Amino acid sequence: MIRLIALKEFRSLLHAPSTWLILGALQFILAWSFLGRLNAFLELQSQLALIANAPGATQVVVPPLFGIAALVMMMLAPVFTMRLLAEERRNHTLALLMAAPVSSRHILLGKFFGLMLFLSLIVLDCTAMSLVLALGTHTDFGLLFANLAGLLLLTASYAAFGLYVSSLTAQPIVAAIGALAVLFGLWLAEASATDSNPIWHALTPTGHFQNFNSGLLDSSDLMYFVLFCAFFLLLAIRRMHNNRIYG
Repeated sequence: MIRLIALKEFRSLLHAPSTWLILGALQFILAWSFLGRLNAFLELQSQLALIANAPGATQVVVPPLFGIAALVMMMLAPVFTMRLLAEERRNHTLALLMAAPVSSRHILLGKFFGLMLFLSLIVLDCTAMSLVLALGTHTDFGLLFANLAGLLLLTASYAAFGLYVSSLTAQPIVAAIGALAVLFGLWLAEASATDSNPIWHALTPTGHFQNFNSGLLDSSDLMYFVLFCAFFLLLAIRRMHNNRIYG
């Protein structure tokens, strides 16, 4: 049942005209960033050749590209999660789904995996652009894989949190703005944190993504994202269960 709901949500996202407008704008932003960083590397290549252990094309292009993609995901996730629960509740289609003999857990996880399947296309788009570097230069596949894994985990955390906020209201705009405000606040707190005050690096998703972005795979970062997603998905499931019982 989770698979059927996930495929339904994935198809509904692909059939929405607004989705393709967003994807087109996003592709332009990511391609512009990729080409800009690649051009900067080509201009500095002669100077980098004189430096011992100079950074290669992967180090110059991939981390900034995935960093921009991470920032874009922070803004995109609330836009898509608002329609999965809040908009369906407003349109009274969620009540029909909850009246069916399907558990709240299956409904919520189906919507989550359907959204992740869609957002994974954007992550794979970044990866595909980065793999183009292998056609003309040495590629650090370890760094690329770390960024791929980190962006997928970060996107999952944004989706889980956005779904929880979407479960709290029947107003899609309120759900989107609320989730974006909290995520932006966490990002701002992490960006302004100093080494003497590392608490925000440990508490925020972007703080843990930075390790993946630099090519460091740490099990503590992986566990953070797993627990973060599980926590907010469980809260969303509990909220849906209470709505089903108490109306």
